[in-house]
Amino acid sequence: MGCLFGAHLSPHADVTLVGHWPAQRQALRMGHLVVHHQDGRTTTHQLHAVDDPEAIGWVDLALVLTKAHQTQQVATRAARSLKRDGIALTLQNGVGNATILAQAVGSERATQGITTLGASTRGLPGKLYLAGTGSITLATRPEIAPQMERIAALFRQAGLTTTLSDDVRGLIWGKLAVNAAINPLTAILRAPNGALLESTWAQQLAAQAAEEVATVARAEGVTLPFDDAAAYALEVARQTANNQSSMLQDVLRGAITEIDAICGAVIRRGAARDIPTPVNETLHALVKALEETHDHADRHHD
Repeated sequence: MGCLFGAHLSPHADVTLVGHWPAQRQALRMGHLVVHHQDGRTTTHQLHAVDDPEAIGWVDLALVLTKAHQTQQVATRAARSLKRDGIALTLQNGVGNATILAQAVGSERATQGITTLGASTRGLPGKLYLAGTGSITLATRPEIAPQMERIAALFRQAGLTTTLSDDVRGLIWGKLAVNAAINPLTAILRAPNGALLESTWAQQLAAQAAEEVATVARAEGVTLPFDDAAAYALEVARQTANNQSSMLQDVLRGAITEIDAICGAVIRRGAARDIPTPVNETLHALVKALEETHDHADRHHD
């Protein structure tokens, strides 16, 4: 996602990517990022990437796109680089990332949003494969309205469909319902999103996971942007049938997933309100087991 936003924004702003994948940084230093579009086109983009944000200097915008388990580390680094009137913006999956960011940079400089954009490197440094079109919604409030207007204008100039909202909680929980329904199942089954529609068992589990999120959201006083969480999640799986979820990509390369910020968040919020979430608990446990047994799976495959 960092490369995706970097490719869009770099022609219109001074952009530096901060990441810890040495092969990717080397590929970007030695050449261009090659973006493969769904219509068969390829475009190239010159991006600047470093591993130390302190080498950048002061920044107006710290855009946080890392995996949820990296949020604390990134937030601490962002606090050292962000201008006094700068904005730290998270577009990550799950819930709780904005709170971690606000604790590090100050609540007056932190905000969040959601995006339905998707992309994958497929493990290939210097390559990016787009997964369809999408949109962005950014949370704003009076004290940061001028900065958010400028950020939204920059995103739109870069060709990104962007809107501002004074309440994105419903959208964030709506995305959480979709993520909880699709991501863990595709990771467990090692299948693209559309494969969930080929099994009545998978559909049932996805629907139940989404419904549990909706139940917890209502208890939290959150109004979701749809009436039927299960139906919406399955429709998203249909619309993104060929996509590999980010959690599946993590499992395939043996990386830590965002299951704690997705199903784990549902479990924690549900427990706090005495709401059972058995399907999310099962999916959470299975994905954690995948993380811990990845080395064995690789040896068996070899």
